[in-house]
Amino acid sequence: MPNIELLEKSTPVAPIRIAALAGCQDLAKEVDHYLVKFRKEMVGRKNLNSVPQGYSEDSFLVKCECPRFGTGEGKGYIKESIRGVDLFVMVDVTNHSQTYTVCGRENHMSPDNHFQDLKRIISAATGKAHRINVIMPFLYEGRQHRRTKRESLDCAIALKELSNMGVSNIITFDAHDPRVQNSIPLIGFDNFFPTYQFLKALVKEVPDLKIDNDHLMIISPDEGAMSRAVYFSNILGVNMGMFYKRRDYSTIVNGKNPIVAHEFLGDSVEGKDVIVIDDMISSGESMLDVAKQLKERNAKRVFVCTTYGLFTDGLSKFDEYYERGWLDRLITTNLNYRIPQLLDKPYYIEANMSKYLASIMDIINHDISVEKVRSTNEKIINLVQQVNSTR
Repeated sequence: MPNIELLEKSTPVAPIRIAALAGCQDLAKEVDHYLVKFRKEMVGRKNLNSVPQGYSEDSFLVKCECPRFGTGEGKGYIKESIRGVDLFVMVDVTNHSQTYTVCGRENHMSPDNHFQDLKRIISAATGKAHRINVIMPFLYEGRQHRRTKRESLDCAIALKELSNMGVSNIITFDAHDPRVQNSIPLIGFDNFFPTYQFLKALVKEVPDLKIDNDHLMIISPDEGAMSRAVYFSNILGVNMGMFYKRRDYSTIVNGKNPIVAHEFLGDSVEGKDVIVIDDMISSGESMLDVAKQLKERNAKRVFVCTTYGLFTDGLSKFDEYYERGWLDRLITTNLNYRIPQLLDKPYYIEANMSKYLASIMDIINHDISVEKVRSTNEKIINLVQQVNSTR
């Protein structure tokens, strides 16, 4: 585990507890498992006769819920004492599988509903917990991060609300534009990336993958993903290319200007494996078009890596592209809700983030630097050397 020496020398700011909202409980249980394991190993390593209160437990999960009235109104309810604890509230705003009843009719939870429940639990904990931290892997309204016309600034407003409610730290992953943190300059905002977990999962599932300039190339599907692709290509020591979107700005479809075409900039991909990296798949239209174009340019295999797989239009198109050979593997993390059908697809690979998230929480609880856990450069370089020496 990173920062192990610093952890051994430091003391937690308060006993750690995890409050997982509905829709995020499976991920929280995995994180809790690793956190319990870390703490028990630390106690054994330091050979402590007396353990600080609340440091090593069989579980750090706190029972909480947000029940609803018949009108759809709700309330936050924490079922056990959290006085004096370092509370981490986990929420997945994308989990549409959760439902509630309004006047006898079933409604699916929207991101707005999840965010409101998050505020309810924070409200229930305010004045009692020593510190409140929010784990929000998919940043609520993160795509509405800037104003171009007479538009609302939803993400900035949401972050300001959390700040005003007394939240000390916000932890997110692969924010669409992390500069939105400028709206809350006085509280902690940590943005982590799953680059190492992507590569680790891909290496495990694709045994003949070669990581060098002659066999691999990194592709950015649009200009917004350039920074991710540049970092990935630099640390792997391979070339990169990018697509840019030509849009029809005269019309609006589903709230956005439709894409007319994807244009490619970069070296030839002929005969090479390509990794297309981005923060999310929404409908998947543009990502699938990029995969198809890469195959038409004679790429050997196309691996798509995205932090969040939302699949708002279902999986039928992905099935079709896989059957036609335009898509070889699709990797997403387990940081957000994934539709059950996805998990059984032959092309799907999961990048499990539970252990990484547990280590982040442990380090923040000890109030020490997160830079070593944020920067996975050394781990990536070691993995690349190991792969190239055995293949």
